[in-house]
Amino acid sequence: MKLWAAFLLTAVTVSAADFSTGQAARLVIGQPTFTRQDPNPSDVILGGVSGLAYVNDTLFVCDANRVGASPVNHRVLIYQGLSRMLPAPTAELVYDRRCPVCTGQATLVLGQPDFNKTEWNLSQNGLRTPSAVASDGRVLAVADTDNNRVLIWLSLPTTNNQPADVVVGQPDFKSNLPNNGTGDSRVPGPKTLRGPEGVWIQDGRLFVADTGNDRVLIWNNIPRQNFQPADIVLGQKDFGTGAQIDLAKAPLNPQADTLLSPVSVTSDGQRLYVTDLGYNRVLIWNSIPTRNAQPADVVIGQPDMTSATANNVTKLCEPTGKDEEGKDTYPKMCLATLDFPRYALSDGRRLFVADGGNDRVLIFNRIPTENGAKADVVLGQIAGTINQASDSAYELRRSSADSLRTPMSLAWDGENLYVSDPFNRRVMVFTVADRHLPVTGVRNAASREVYAVGSLTLGGSVKEDDEVTIKIADKEYKYKIVKDDNFQKVIQKLTELINAGEGDPNVLATPNYDLNAIVLTARMAGEAGNEIEISATVSEKAVIAVTASGAKLSGGMDAAKIAPGTIVSIVGDDLAEYSESAPPGADPLPTELAGVQVYFDGIRAPLLYVSPTQINAQVPFEVLDTTSINAYVRTRHKDGRVSITTAIAVPIIRCNPGIFAFDGPDPRRAVAFHASSHASGTVSVDGTAKAGDVATVTIEDREYSYTVQEGDTLESIRDALIELINQDPKVFAFAAGQWTRIRLRARIPGPEGNGIAYSAKASEGAQVIMTPMTPALCCANVEGALVTEDNPALPGETIFVYATGLGLVEPEEARLALETGARYKGPAINKPVEFVSSLAGGKTANVLLAAMVPGEVGVYRVDLELNSDLPTNPFTQLTIAQDVYVSNIVTIPVVNPNPSVP
Repeated sequence: MKLWAAFLLTAVTVSAADFSTGQAARLVIGQPTFTRQDPNPSDVILGGVSGLAYVNDTLFVCDANRVGASPVNHRVLIYQGLSRMLPAPTAELVYDRRCPVCTGQATLVLGQPDFNKTEWNLSQNGLRTPSAVASDGRVLAVADTDNNRVLIWLSLPTTNNQPADVVVGQPDFKSNLPNNGTGDSRVPGPKTLRGPEGVWIQDGRLFVADTGNDRVLIWNNIPRQNFQPADIVLGQKDFGTGAQIDLAKAPLNPQADTLLSPVSVTSDGQRLYVTDLGYNRVLIWNSIPTRNAQPADVVIGQPDMTSATANNVTKLCEPTGKDEEGKDTYPKMCLATLDFPRYALSDGRRLFVADGGNDRVLIFNRIPTENGAKADVVLGQIAGTINQASDSAYELRRSSADSLRTPMSLAWDGENLYVSDPFNRRVMVFTVADRHLPVTGVRNAASREVYAVGSLTLGGSVKEDDEVTIKIADKEYKYKIVKDDNFQKVIQKLTELINAGEGDPNVLATPNYDLNAIVLTARMAGEAGNEIEISATVSEKAVIAVTASGAKLSGGMDAAKIAPGTIVSIVGDDLAEYSESAPPGADPLPTELAGVQVYFDGIRAPLLYVSPTQINAQVPFEVLDTTSINAYVRTRHKDGRVSITTAIAVPIIRCNPGIFAFDGPDPRRAVAFHASSHASGTVSVDGTAKAGDVATVTIEDREYSYTVQEGDTLESIRDALIELINQDPKVFAFAAGQWTRIRLRARIPGPEGNGIAYSAKASEGAQVIMTPMTPALCCANVEGALVTEDNPALPGETIFVYATGLGLVEPEEARLALETGARYKGPAINKPVEFVSSLAGGKTANVLLAAMVPGEVGVYRVDLELNSDLPTNPFTQLTIAQDVYVSNIVTIPVVNPNPSVP
């Protein structure tokens, strides 16, 4: 135990605080976890949110939307004293609930009499699908979209359901007709509105995105009387020109002075930003417009003012390659494209854009001054050219801590960016940080990475001038056999060709001379390696043969998907100022080492080891109720400063096992041990229990039989046979930890017990099935001795490895003994809830035991009985698996003293 434990205690520059691509939200408002999506409205639960505003420590949230996200709660929530609700970025969090970073409790509600009502109404205090909100700290304005009006409170509300003071777009609080007063709902005027979805207040002016009329209206003073006319119109030549209601007939006419369904208007005090949804762009005026139809100066999302294509990749993105006809191919999107953008907001230095159709927020670190500018950072996606949130292949990302689905609005408080996420019923809070974690910076500490592998096996015979061609992806390697070559030399030459120079871009080649094979390991970790194609051919009439393990490499998995209770490694830079390990035997583990704390969903994690580049910690068992959590590192420096990293998302699944292994290139050598100093064997008891059946185990010539009784189970049959076998002079028996198996061991230790014959059978027609795994006890070694090339494993031997990430265990007594950070004190005989299987050398290895280890934190012991027909191979590949999740591939040396003769 001391040897493998050392692996948990040893290890792998950014500028000022800023955002980083793919980072997760640090906080979430409106749900008890990032993924909960509770639809029941209250002062802490949000529905399909849209408009946001922040001013003077107060957050305003429109709990309604027009994009089909449910529920639509027809209300505006106000969070006064927000800083008292949200922990500061560098705060030390207290574990007082399941998710301390899931926070926020509204103090006031508008549009409803209380926090539980959700009916729309038309009145002085009613709302119907409010989709935008704005405040300058004195005045509040709400775009009451489906009532075709904007409501204004001339002072900030102080009571629930407080009535508005002024209405814009209607003559009174009881009217809601589109373009009211013009005599034709299709014809606008200076006083009218049609489905407004954007509102802003800046320096005493009111700005409204009059979405249904394809225009933006500006009041040079905050209206103080109902139905007050606007002073300036943008997007139309005058106040009387309106939109084509039939979109099929609407002319597509993008210009610097036209708009199509603008959904937001904002300003940083100098510039004006309009999100022009229908034309898939954001327009920038370098100064606040002062005349009707004033043209914009800069466009984002399009190469020029006359383009309107959603994700205009051919004009804005770099090509990714060529198609079969030699034409350029492009990504589906890039950092310069937009698809139905919903909101644009600037802090005066940066520009934030909610790119709704691409399920992301783009961040421009400087205000664009040229058309078609590329963003510097993307939130909601891990890169600028993909959308995983709307892809069914990425189910774990749909409501993950780093994903967004049609972000609708933004707000900024100086260090936190608030993003409304309607389909996930939440407001995400992204925070700048000095240090950035990689987006997959939290990974199973045992697996680290799970690389795809394959092999090329040579056979036949070696003849001069035969030529072998190996193809890896699109690259070929040819070798012509020369005089005096043998299999070892051919393997060596081919391996050298593949690894020459910087090496093949896709794989690393490793020779395995014992099997006349070349092992190919993907250079890229994870599931992407499973797409690397491999093949081999030989010249005509050649006598040498080369066989690929498959058409593609296989076995690549994602070590960043984590089961509750897993020991993980967090990799990054400047995580700590010095290294420190948990004290030996610490129980519970400390939650701070070297001034470092790690938070998962705001829960402080138990720590085993901390260094500047790696932290080993345990993911809390408490997060088993979710599919995604966030993680960040808090560091208290020697000079008294406190800093944090950006948060990243950690996908949570039931199980994802990893086997501890020595350092080195993958597949790494397993930290594997010989399981017994006694020769051993196994009998499996399967089938069903039927009264009258007779089950028999024979040791040499001594039979031990049990007649099945009414009410027996496979377990009781097994236990009865164990009691009988334990009368044997040479062998004793006990139950295996997994399945209904009988373990047999020689009474005397050492090789003298090897070779004791045993067998098993059932009476004719019996429903119970008795299966001996080997013909004789074998493979006595020194229990707990490392499996090494000098002391290799034998076919049929039982070895054990240590693993993490196997998830919850049973029975109930064992599950209740699981405590985050504490050494396991439950029963030694336990098993993971998710079944564990294993392959060694391509053959099934019987899992005799998979159990949480008493006295350890998050570590499982897995006992494996190797197949008795394994060939000699110093690099026998070994994996364990649960459900569809396969561990990292590790190797063990195996020597067969009686190899089969081909």
